[in-house]
Amino acid sequence: MQNVLPAEGQSGTRDELEGAAKNLAGKVKESTGKLLGNPRLENQGRSDQLEGRTQKKIGQIKKVLGK
Repeated sequence: MQNVLPAEGQSGTRDELEGAAKNLAGKVKESTGKLLGNPRLENQGRSDQLEGRTQKKIGQIKKVLGK
């Protein structure tokens, strides 16, 4: 399988993609926690979403700055 992440020099794009993936995984984790009545899992999902949004925003900033 081919590596779909950008090359090393394109860290902004990499951060955007990884952040989006972490955000999505957090949404799934939060929903699963709600469904199972597991507040710990639900909170972990919210935390993952925040991390993902932050990482994605950092990637966008890096792209603007040309890094």
